[in-house]
Amino acid sequence: MEIEAAYRQKMAAQLKEWGAQIDLFEAKAENAGADMKVRHAEALSKLRATQGTASEKMRDLEKASGEAWEQVKTTADKIWDELKAGIADAHAKFK
Repeated sequence: MEIEAAYRQKMAAQLKEWGAQIDLFEAKAENAGADMKVRHAEALSKLRATQGTASEKMRDLEKASGEAWEQVKTTADKIWDELKAGIADAHAKFK
């Protein structure tokens, strides 16, 4: 159970950090002007949607235990990888 708690804690902290990064990307797009905002609106929208899905999985992890926890964790890991890649891509675009 300690491993599960540590995993949840790690993922919650990472999700919070990524949320702050997405906020920063949105602010940069807003400050850069309408053209950049339009070009990046779809990518930012997708990041927010993936962030929402990751948040849902965090709630599922809080409720799950035993074998169900492992299944939810596997799905959460895939969503985390997708969100991580999206954040890296956005970071490259907003440098």
